[in-house]
Amino acid sequence: MSIVYTVGHSAHSYEEFAVLLVSQRIQVVVDTRSAPYSRYAPQFDREILQKSLALSSVKYLFLGGELGGRPSNSAYYDTQGHVLYSRITRDPAFVSGIERLERGIAEFRVALMCGEEDPAHCHRRLLVGRVLAEHGHQMLHIRANTELQTDAEVAAASGKSLVNAQPALFAELDEDQWRSTASVSPKRAPANSSAF
Repeated sequence: MSIVYTVGHSAHSYEEFAVLLVSQRIQVVVDTRSAPYSRYAPQFDREILQKSLALSSVKYLFLGGELGGRPSNSAYYDTQGHVLYSRITRDPAFVSGIERLERGIAEFRVALMCGEEDPAHCHRRLLVGRVLAEHGHQMLHIRANTELQTDAEVAAASGKSLVNAQPALFAELDEDQWRSTASVSPKRAPANSSAF
């Protein structure tokens, strides 16, 4: 079983974020944000982050087009603006992104990155992490205090189980039940949505 790390950039300074990566000897940051830019944390804009990571001897790979949580195709949203994850997983681009990610995981210490510090409601855990767990990978989440949290610990704290459930159980779910926890559609974005 291989280990996949996840990390959220939140509103950290780049220096604080680098400490999180160094704490787990991360070699590659895989950016899973659909839109790799932030009004509130421009130090994590794609080009700036890539340059900063290179100075820290960490590789950067953008896979937000393949593995992002806010797809451009309206067919992947329900009427309330939630992303229907089961539909995304059948998209050839998503499948290709997972395959590329798994090749990287076999060779490097990889951290999936998104904007949210807490992985409980983030697609890097609920979508990408679930597929990786079904493929036999273990998820470890790097938290803001540099401590690691297992997926079981995230699930216990949030009440949203993921890795401990068996893939057969997932197959029994109605496809529309496996979806984002919040509306993220640009057409129906919640009033308090973050810019991350």
